Amino acid sequence: MELPKEVYQIADDIRTMKIRGAGRIARAAALGLKKTAELSKVNTPEEFKKQIKYAAKILLETRPTAVSLPNAIRYVMSQFNNKLPDLATTNDMKEYIILTADTFIKNSEEAVKKIGLIGARRIRDGDVILTHCNSSCAISVMITAFKQGKSISVYATETRPRFQGHITAKTLGEAGIPVTLITDNAVRYFMNDIDLVIVGADAIAANGAIINKIGTSMVALAAHEARTHVYVAAETYKFSPQTVLGKLVPIEERDPTEVIPKEKLAQMKNVKVRNPAFDTTPPEYIDIIITEKGIISPQAAFVILHQEYGITELEDLLEE
Repeated sequence: MELPKEVYQIADDIRTMKIRGAGRIARAAALGLKKTAELSKVNTPEEFKKQIKYAAKILLETRPTAVSLPNAIRYVMSQFNNKLPDLATTNDMKEYIILTADTFIKNSEEAVKKIGLIGARRIRDGDVILTHCNSSCAISVMITAFKQGKSISVYATETRPRFQGHITAKTLGEAGIPVTLITDNAVRYFMNDIDLVIVGADAIAANGAIINKIGTSMVALAAHEARTHVYVAAETYKFSPQTVLGKLVPIEERDPTEVIPKEKLAQMKNVKVRNPAFDTTPPEYIDIIITEKGIISPQAAFVILHQEYGITELEDLLEE
């Protein structure tokens, strides 16, 4: 089964982290399904159903941890499957995929703005905030608070080994917010100067645990020890339906060359490199989760999951 080259390019950009951040990954997945429909050359409904399911599987294989990706695909494919009895022609099917993907992308972008407005209410004038990695939602909260006239400053971790924190520091600095860039292992050193920690999430489990960029759990542990509040800003499509059924969110391990050049590693005897991209922060280290639907406690994650997704297996939507 062939797909348009644009779809393979989107998949490759997600896999190689040219597209990064859970929200951007989710929107890219929806865009991949949209491009499949827009550029498809198949003529029969059966051929198109096979093609769109194949595109979904190709996109699913790119990043195992960011649950926003399968949830974006779940949204489009479940809407499509439910509507199938009313879609008489191939063109009807293509148009509905395009419409549904556009709806998801629009809702995703609006969710970030809503989270910014809701979260900004929790920011006080004069707060010193620490953030880790590069989260659109966390950034939206901070910039919204700053635009409301609150005098805030931010400590941003570099977030090794891919240095996503550099992107965060640049974005906040360009918005006019004073930013101090620090190494990841300096978090505890500065924690007593911090009023509030705000991070994003790549996935949220049914028990309220947060799966986010590696190092988040150490930040949260340092904040917990220093009695500093930890806020998580995340869209509801970051909540992981599979965890309701007792499944674990897989943690992606990336290429060792992100940590050390291949030629340098080759010079080291009996040394191997582990490079997990994410870790899990227990719910007891998290004070609140800020979503586009409002603020919840980590313990209420199950309610969001039940309301939004039920327990439908994504694999069931992609069966031939």
